[in-house]
Amino acid sequence: MATTRTTTKPPVPAPAPVEPAPCQPCGGSGNVAITVRVGRKRRPVGQQDGLCLNCLGEGTDPGTDA
Repeated sequence: MATTRTTTKPPVPAPAPVEPAPCQPCGGSGNVAITVRVGRKRRPVGQQDGLCLNCLGEGTDPGTDA
């Protein structure tokens, strides 16, 4: 005959969620500065926000796939 257990197992804590690393070129914002050029000589006149091509706007580092 099998012996009966008088104590219960302690609950196993859930693993902590891993935060993804921020993207290096955009710093986690998903936007990078793009230089605006005008004229025939293509002189720079300012900057505007552009989509980060490394993370495609997500802001997380694509090299750290979980």
